[in-house]
Amino acid sequence: MIATAILERRTERPTLTTTYPEPPTSAAHNVYQPQEDSRLLVDAMHHTALIPGRRVLDLCTGSGFVAIAAAEMCCASVTAFDTCSHAVRCSRDNATMAGVDVDVREGSWLDAVDCAPFDVVVANPPYVPTAPGGDSEPICSSARPWAGPWWAWNAGPDGRLVLDPLCESVPKLLCDGGSLLLVHSSIAGVQQSLDRLKWAGMVGEVIASKWIPFGPVMSARAKWLEDTGRIPRGRREEELVVIRAEKP
Repeated sequence: MIATAILERRTERPTLTTTYPEPPTSAAHNVYQPQEDSRLLVDAMHHTALIPGRRVLDLCTGSGFVAIAAAEMCCASVTAFDTCSHAVRCSRDNATMAGVDVDVREGSWLDAVDCAPFDVVVANPPYVPTAPGGDSEPICSSARPWAGPWWAWNAGPDGRLVLDPLCESVPKLLCDGGSLLLVHSSIAGVQQSLDRLKWAGMVGEVIASKWIPFGPVMSARAKWLEDTGRIPRGRREEELVVIRAEKP
C-alpha cells in the first residue's frame, strides 16, 4: 500500500483568501477550463508580487488563463507553452479576447529552453494519478460540460509523470535569482516535489494551500485511489498547494 500520511490529517499550510477578477476565457476548442488550482496559482502570483516587470514563462498553459493573468499584472513579457494544439489555439484566442500580448507556442518545457532564461516560471501541470492502462483512455465524454482533453490531468500511477521531469528542468529555464510558482494536488506528493527541486539545486517551500471537494475527474477515480492506498477510505476532498522555489 502507498503511504498516505500527507492525506491523513489537514496540514498546517499558508492559505490565500484574496480573489481577483478572472481573465476572460472561452470554452472553445474543447480545452479544459480553469479550475481552483489555476485560481490558487494566480492568487499566489498576486500575493508574491513576482510578476510585474518580469519575463514570465507559463508551462502547460491550457486555456491561457494563467498567462493572461500574468500579462494583466504588467509583466515585461509572457511566453506560454502547451503540448496540445487545441490548447495553443484556445489560449491564443483568449489572449486576443483579453486584449493582452501572450506569445503562445506548441511544445513542452524542453522546447521552452530555447527561449530561456526567464525571471519567473509558473506551471499548472497534469498531476492526477491514473490507473495503469488509463493514460490512453479519456474518462470524459464531450457530452459532459466539464469534459476536456484527458492529457490535461492524467499523470501516471503516482501523478508525477510530468511533475518529476518538470521540477528537474526548471533551473535550465530560469535566470540566476529566478523563481518558480508550481501548483498541484498533495495527492501527487508535496515532499517529492520539494525533494526534486532541491536535487535540481533550487530552494522551495509551500506558500499557499486550499482544500477543495473532489471534482468529476477525481470522483471518478476515488475507488481506485482508495483501493491503492492513495487516499484514505471516504476521503472526497484534496489539498491543492502552491510551491515557490528560487534558483540561487
